[in-house]
This record gives sequence, C-alpha cells and structure tokens, in this order.
Amino acid sequence: MKVSGTLLKMSSLLINGILEKMTGKDKDYRYMATSDLLNELNKEGFNVDSELEMKLSSIVLQQLEDGAGDISGLALKCLVPLVKKLAPDRVLEMTDKLCDKLLSGKAQHRDISSIALKTIISEISSTDVAKSVLDTLSPKLIKGITGPINTEVKCECLDILCDVLHKFGNLMSSQHELLLGSLLSQLGSNQATARKKCVSCIAALAASLSDDLLAKATIQVVRLLQNKGLKAEMIRTNIQMIGALSRAVGYRFGPHLADTVPLLIDYCINASETDEELREYSLQALESFLLRCPRDISSYCDTILHLTLEYLNYDPNFTDSMEEDTDEGTQEEEEDDESADEYTDDEDASWKACPKLIERFKEREENVKVDVFNTFIELLRQTGNVSKGQVEINEMSPRWLLKQEVPKIVRSLNRQLREKSIKTKVGVFSVLKELVIVLPDSLTDHIGSLITGIERALNDKSSTSNLKIEALIFIRLVLASHSASDFHPYIKVLLNPVLSAVGERYYKVTAEALRVCGELVRVIRPSFEACPLDFKPYVRPIYNAILSRLANQDQDQEVKESAISCMGLVISTFGDDLKNELRICLPILVDRMGNEITRLTSVKANRPLRQATLGTLNSLVVACGDQIGSSAYEIIIVELSTLISDSDLHMTALALELCCTMMSDGKSGQNVGLTVRYKVLPQTLILIRSSLLQGHALLALQRFFAALVHSANTSFDALLDSLLSTAKPSPQTGGLAKQALYSVAQCVAVLCLAAGDQKCGSTVEMLMSILKDGGVANTAKQHLSLLCLGEIGRRKDLSNHADIEKIVIESFQSPFEEIKSAASYALGNIAVGNLSKYLPFILDQIENQQKKQYLLLHSLKEVIVRQSSDKSVKAELQDANIEKILNLLFNHCESEEEGVRNVVAECLGKIALIEPKKIVHALKERTRSPTAFTRATVVIAVKYSIVERPEKIDEIIYPEISSFLMLIKDDDRHVRRAAVLALSTAAHNKPNLIKGLLTELLPLLYDQTVVKKDLIRTVDLGPFKHTVDDGLELRKAAFECVDTLLDSCLDQMNPSSFITPYLASGLHDHYDVKMPCHLILSKLANKCPSAVLAVLDSLVEPLEKTINHKPKMDAVKQEVDRNEDMIRSALRAIASLNRISGSDCNLKFKNLMQYIFRTPALAEKYNSIRLE
Repeated sequence: MKVSGTLLKMSSLLINGILEKMTGKDKDYRYMATSDLLNELNKEGFNVDSELEMKLSSIVLQQLEDGAGDISGLALKCLVPLVKKLAPDRVLEMTDKLCDKLLSGKAQHRDISSIALKTIISEISSTDVAKSVLDTLSPKLIKGITGPINTEVKCECLDILCDVLHKFGNLMSSQHELLLGSLLSQLGSNQATARKKCVSCIAALAASLSDDLLAKATIQVVRLLQNKGLKAEMIRTNIQMIGALSRAVGYRFGPHLADTVPLLIDYCINASETDEELREYSLQALESFLLRCPRDISSYCDTILHLTLEYLNYDPNFTDSMEEDTDEGTQEEEEDDESADEYTDDEDASWKACPKLIERFKEREENVKVDVFNTFIELLRQTGNVSKGQVEINEMSPRWLLKQEVPKIVRSLNRQLREKSIKTKVGVFSVLKELVIVLPDSLTDHIGSLITGIERALNDKSSTSNLKIEALIFIRLVLASHSASDFHPYIKVLLNPVLSAVGERYYKVTAEALRVCGELVRVIRPSFEACPLDFKPYVRPIYNAILSRLANQDQDQEVKESAISCMGLVISTFGDDLKNELRICLPILVDRMGNEITRLTSVKANRPLRQATLGTLNSLVVACGDQIGSSAYEIIIVELSTLISDSDLHMTALALELCCTMMSDGKSGQNVGLTVRYKVLPQTLILIRSSLLQGHALLALQRFFAALVHSANTSFDALLDSLLSTAKPSPQTGGLAKQALYSVAQCVAVLCLAAGDQKCGSTVEMLMSILKDGGVANTAKQHLSLLCLGEIGRRKDLSNHADIEKIVIESFQSPFEEIKSAASYALGNIAVGNLSKYLPFILDQIENQQKKQYLLLHSLKEVIVRQSSDKSVKAELQDANIEKILNLLFNHCESEEEGVRNVVAECLGKIALIEPKKIVHALKERTRSPTAFTRATVVIAVKYSIVERPEKIDEIIYPEISSFLMLIKDDDRHVRRAAVLALSTAAHNKPNLIKGLLTELLPLLYDQTVVKKDLIRTVDLGPFKHTVDDGLELRKAAFECVDTLLDSCLDQMNPSSFITPYLASGLHDHYDVKMPCHLILSKLANKCPSAVLAVLDSLVEPLEKTINHKPKMDAVKQEVDRNEDMIRSALRAIASLNRISGSDCNLKFKNLMQYIFRTPALAEKYNSIRLE
C-alpha cells in the first residue's frame, strides 16, 4: 500500500507540473505540456486523486478554447483517454459545461464545444455513466433544438442528439415521447439544414422507438403529406422523412405502407416537370420499402415497376435535368430488378424492363449508360437464375423472351462499340459476356457483326488493359459455347489481334490471350477427321506465339500455367504437323516440367501449375511418346510418386493417369515398369488404406493396377499379395476403415480381371477357401474376401465356381455385423454377374428365410441398384420375373422394422428407373393405403427414383409427383417426414419437377418447422422423467429441405415470409435444428441480404443465447464438443450477417458484435472463422 501511495504521489506531482505549464503564456510550452499530458493519459497505470481530477478536467476544457488551433486539437485528443479514467461525476460535469458553452457561449468556441461533446459521448462505455449524462444532457439539447436560438446552435444540438440516439437510444425510453414531439415540430423549420438534420435525428430515434410511437411519427408525417397546400420544400422533407424511417426501422415499417406507398406514387406522377427533387426523394423512399419491407411491399411491386419503367424512358430535350432523371430511373429500376430476383415469384414482371433497357443503351451521359449496362447485366443474371436447370425453353420462359431480343441487343451494342469511350466499350463486353453465359448458343447468327468491334478493342492504341481483358474473356466464352464452324470464316481476322495480345506486357492480358488461343486451337481443328477449314496456315503462328511465352522463365505464374496448358493443346492437336518444331519444344517442356515438379512438394501455391503440367505431359505422351526417351520417363515417374497422397485426390488422379499413359506406351521400355514398381507402387499401397479415397482418384488407382500387371517384370501374385496385405490390421492403427476395405476389394477385382481368366479363377477359389475355413481369428480375412468376391462377381460371371452362393450365404450366420453386411453385399454383386442363375436363388431365400430377410433384401437392393445404373443390362432384369420382385417388396412395406422399410423403398425407387410406368402407377395407388408405414415407404421410394442424371421416369413422374409430395399434409409424422425428404431430393436433383408445386407446398413445408406440442411426450423412468420430442427429426428434415430449396428454387420463394416466424423460431430450437438454421441464415445473408436486414432485430436474441450457452457442469465430452460446434456454427452465421451492407446500422446487432469482440473466447473463435 505504501508503494502504491508513493506512485500516486509521484504521478500527481508530475501531472501538476504538466498542468502548470499548460496554463502558461508561452504557446510552445502549452503545446509541449498538452502533448505530455496526452502521453501520460494513454499510459495504463495512469491514476490521480479526486482533487487533481477536478483540476485536470477543468484545464483540459480550458485548453479546448486555446487560441492556437494545434493546442486545442491536442486537448481534444486528450478527451479520448480522459473520459475512460475520470470518475462519473467529473464526466457529467464536463458534459454540462460543454453543453452550456454550446448553448450560450461565444460563437468562436461553439464548434470545438460541439466536437468535444461528440467525442465524450463516443467514448462513454459504462451504461450507468451514460444514463447520468443523458439525464442532464437531453433536456438541454431539447431546449437548444426547440428554443429561440440561432440556427447554427440548433444544428449543432441536432448533430449531437443524433450521435446520442445512435449510441444510447435504447437507454432513453422514458424520454422518447418528449424527444419525438420536439423533433417532429422541427420538420416545419424554415431552415433547410435544420430540417435535414432533424430527419437524421428522428431516424436515429426511430430505431429504438416502440411500435406505438413509431406509428405516431408516421401518421403525423403522412397527414402532412396529405395536405395538398403544403409548400414544395416541406413536401420534399416529409418524403425524405418517410424514406429515412423505413431505412431505420426495416420490416417494422411494413404496416404503414398502405398509407405511404400510394401517396409517394401519386407525388411521383403529379410532380411538376421542374420538381425533379420531389421525384427523386419519392423513388428513393420506394427503393427503401423494396429493400426493408419486401413482404409487405409485394402487392405494390407491379405499380412501382411500371412507374420506374416510365422514368427509365424519360429523356427531356433540355439538358439540365436529363442526367438526374435518367439516373433516378435507372437506379430505381436496378433495385426493382434485384428485388424481383430475391423475393417475387413473378418471373415476367421484371422481364418487362428488358426492351426498355435495350432502348437506353443509346444514353448520352456516360455514367448513366454504365448504370444501364449494369442493370441489364443484373437482369440477365436473374434470367439465368430463374431458368437454372431448365432443359427445354417454352414461349413463356424468360430465356425464350431473352432469345427474341438478342438481335436487337447485338445491334444496339454494336453501335456502342463504335463509340470512343473506353468505359462504354468495357460495359458492352460485360453485357455480351453475361449474355453468352445465360444463353450459350445465342450469338451464332451475329458473330460476323461483332468481329469488327472485337478487333478494334484489341488493336486500338487507345485501348486499356481492362478493355482488352473483357474483350478476350468474351471471345473465349463465345468460342467455348458455339460450334467451331461458326468461327471458321473469321479465324484469319481474329487470330492476329489475339496473338498480339499474347505478347502484351501486362500478365493478365497475356494469360487471358493464351486461354483464348487454347479455344482457338479446338475451333481450328475440332477433330482429326477431314476438316472443312485448312488449319495449316494457322499452326505455326500460334505455336511461335506460345513458345515465346513458354521459353521465358521470368514471368507471372498465371502466364506459366496458361502457356503450359496451351502448348499441350497445340501439340496434341497439331503434333502431326509440327514434327520438326517438337525437337525445340519438347526439351523446353520437359525441362520446365522437371523444374516445376521438383519444387512442388514445398511450393503449395503452385497447385494449378501442377495440374497444367500433368495434363500437358499426358497430352505429350499420347501424341509424341515415341520421341520421349525412357530416361525422361523415369525422371518424371520419380517426381510423380511424390504427388500421390490423400491430401490432394485430384492431383493424385492426374498423376496416376499419367503413370498409366506411360506404362501403356509400348516403346517406354522395361525400366519404366520397374521405376513405377519401386517408386509409385509403395505410395499407392499407402493411399489405398485411406478412408478419403473415392471418385476419380479411386478409378485412376484401379486403372493403375490393371496397367501395372501388364508391365514388364511385375508379378500378378506379388501385386495381389501386396493389395491383400494392406488390409491386415496393425497393432498401431487397428483395422482399415470400411471405405478403405471397399477400395482394396475393387482394386483386387480389377487386377484379377486384367490378369486373365486363369489368375482370376484361382484367386476366387483362394477367397472361397478363406470363407470355408471360418474361425473367429480370420474375421478380417473373411470380411475382405467377401468384398473381393462381390467386386469380382459383378464384373464377371462366377457360376463356374460351384456353390459360391451357398458359401457366401453361410456368412449370414456370423456373429459379426460387418461380416453379415459384407456377405449381403457379395451375394447381391455376384448375382449381377449372372442374373438368370442367382436372382431366383435370392428371391426364393427372401420368401423362405424369415430371419435372413433384412440381409437378403440388401442383396436384392445391390442387384437392382447395379441394374438401374447400367442401361445395357436392364432387359436382363425385366426377363427375371419382375412381378415376383414387386410383390415381394410391396409385402414388406408394412414391416415394423425401419431398416427393412428403407431397403424396400430403395429397391422400389431403383426398380422404378427400369420399369417407370408400372412402378409409378403401383406406388401412386399405395399413397392411399390405410397403413402409414406403407404410405411412408412409397414416398421414400419416389425419393430414391429421383436421380441427378436424366431418366425416362422423369416425364412419367412429373404429372404424378404432387400425389406423393402432398402427403406432407398426412396425419402421421413418419409420412410427413418421408414427403419432406422426397421434396428435398427433388429440389436437389430435379428442381423442375417441383417448381410448379411450390406455391402450395411451401406453406405446408414451413409448418413442419414449427414445434408441435402434441409430439412432445414425457417418459417416466422411475427416479427421473425424460422428455422425448418425436417431431425433432421432422423439423430438422424440413429446415434442411428449405436449405436445398434456397439453392435450386430461390426464384420461387419469398424468403421474408420464411425468416419470420419460421427461421427465427428454428434459431431458438434444439441443437439438431439450430445447425441447419445457421446454414440457412448464412445463405440468406449472402443471397437475399435485404430480406434478412429487414428482420435483423428478431434474429439477434437467439444467436446471442446460442453463443452464450454453457453445457452443464457434469456434461460428458461429447456434449461439450457439440456445444462448441453449435457456438462456432452461430458465429459463422453472425459473420455472414456482418458482411451485409447496413447491418452495422442495426443497434441490437451492433451491440452483439461489440459484445463478441469484448469477450476474448468469442473474439478468438470469431476471428478464426473469418479466416476460414
């Protein structure tokens, strides 16, 4: 205590010395002393007694009025740390003095007093201090606003009050009515500046007003607007007030739209030609309604659209207001298009803007013209969104309507390409680029008319890099999306400017030009068959241009990638015409590949370059393998072995494919096979143990083993033994994951088939002998043997191996679940190899072996799934008594076991792909079954029949799907959940099947997200009671379905009607429901920000509760981990909300963000999430 007192005494002496110098006559001394005080105040250990506090605050206030501006500026900076370190009474005293000086002090000190007050208010962090300051400050500010004081003081008071309300409006609820009355009275002020500041002040207050006071404010403003005798400037102010209120309170303004929208539209229409400000403010207010109240404004959208279209065309002959008018129309129309994209399901409404916007491409004012282009681009994107997934275009679809406008669009844009303005030309290519993305084949008849503009954009000396890049991207997209023959007449004209761009100094232009060259290569010689175009004159100019970039080591990585890829295309396409040139090119390429690949293990950023390198090498080996020596092959193989890893499966697939290409080259020599065996094989045997291995990498690995068995000096038996050994459990890691065992089995099967019938037969016999031996010690071997037999059996008929099916079915008796499951899998896949023999066996077993039915149904499922995905053998299954299969499956629809019902549903769904007419009819009949389990099973069957690839069932199920999906209204929760799952699958795989039904389905789906009390029951467990929520899985499925619909059918949804109350309710729900709700909220924040912003207030509370949730003291680790996942999930949603422009204006959300950053644990998690 003595040390602390000594330090305080020393600090007081130091501060006293500084304060004494601050009051001296010498200006330099005062400046230095004030600077010293600022340094002291910023120190963490700063502390003074109450007496010195009083002196300190008094002198700092005195310094604010110092005649030297630099000193008063420093004093102002001192306030920032000072407010945090003074006692509340001193802060209150300072604000009182400053307010008095503002209201009645000298004019020359008014500005600094105002700035000082704002500084103090911004630095107050304690709620108690804020309340005491507000109690004395508010009455004085109201007096300054309403009293007979000059306009400058009034404006300063309004400014300060606006800051106060933004920060502490929610703490002033007792004064809200008084404040509102005082501010509303000032809307009639004669001073425009005062009125403008008053509008801002009321908007800041509105954010924390009750609904009653908000209604009072709105009614008063509306009444003023209804008074036709009001002065024009007062009308403009009140319209601005309406718009500001809407922006401040968001969705809460919705109930007042019926009073305000007709008024604003009326003012827009009836305003005099000279009163453009009135129209502008009215349109801005309407824009605010569209953004903040999307649900309530929907009934007025058509009227607003017609109004904006009228002003979009407005082009008075006199210049004064032309820019302003057109800009208003364009700006508002752009907003309207965006709103239509987000919230309305009227596809044609916003399409009416298309012809009008095309007409405005001729706009004389450049900035407005760019706005028109940007608006049209948004309209094109909306057309693409609405038409996403549609294969056929009918005469009512937006894409069809757009296609009719293409000639007009091209004519108008061609005229703009003749303009001198670079900005205009960039805009033109941006529009054309978006047009090609939405309608890929739309420019077939117009390419010739665009060539001149393209050539000029690339060749003109005044062209900027930005213009060249836009033009090149457009050329690349057109070349990629149109028929090669469309361009043959223009290759000569196009080639020179593109090749010139390859030589540009700016790397972005060069890289894009190289990509265009790649597309040109495909167009010039689309196939190796007879080509109508003589490609030979173009080969060497393209080759030389690319070679100059390929040979240059000192250039940007993007250019390197593009040059390597492009040269690969040139060699693979024109290699037969470049025999002499290859002697120059190939050494450079091999050198580059070697240099790059050796650095790959340490340079992770080079992933795209690795891909380009591997692709190009593959093309080289295919086209010119005979010119590459075996020593080069060996070097490449050694480097490839370092790329084979489950950390990058795409790269692994490319590396393995290149290995296969080199091994299949007959001239590669024995050494290549040996190098692969010693360098690559060990890496593949590590890779195959990975549970991540799948897709293209797994297929490439299978091809690798098939190629390796034919390679020199490679023994089949050794390879088989190596593969089987990888599945042996190890003491350190235990057994392989299920996915890894399937990978091993598939590679074994491919290896056996590649080795020939003899080797394959002996392997099957060996695997059967393992099963015959049985024994608990051999569990791992039996498991792998069953999987291998299944994989071999589905690729080859195994009927020459006597009683194989009986040996496999014996494993159904195993005590181990994984053995039984593998046996079921094996039996089904063996049946695929010979349906006529084994399918009747499976069906007979299902009928006669009740205890084995579940496993046998899984075997049948394997047969049906394989047949439904292999079109070449479907007839085989149809011949195999399909009626017997159906009767058997339908008899099991009512099974009490959910697992059996699910397998039956999958079998029915997949068999429907084979016999759609018969099955769909049979399924539909059973939607009226009195048994709930049967109804649920047939709906799940429909879910399994909706696959991503096109199938003939699509056109059969389209008119019938509503019969299944409308079971979402069923009385049984199992049936409702089945309908929700089917809807989710349809939305993901075939959205066009359900788009027309969403108007009816969405309200029913949303209803499934609500907690139903009748589905909550209490189970008495003796010592305690347990609550069971039977509706939880249904609610979770419903929210996940909404998440899918947001991806595929957003154009058919109104997010506003879902967010409140359904999403808001889900954010309060169980952990399993909150997680999908957080994902939905993040998606909506990205896709429909204005809809989220409108109801942000209602979303903050559940998110805040979630991030503050603490597990019980006795919670197990799993519960703690789940809670952590939930908090991180909520923080991801909050991070998405924080990215919405305008979210920081919402007081509740702003406070939530401040709380997160003040809480170290939350701040750390939030910052790590932002970096993900």
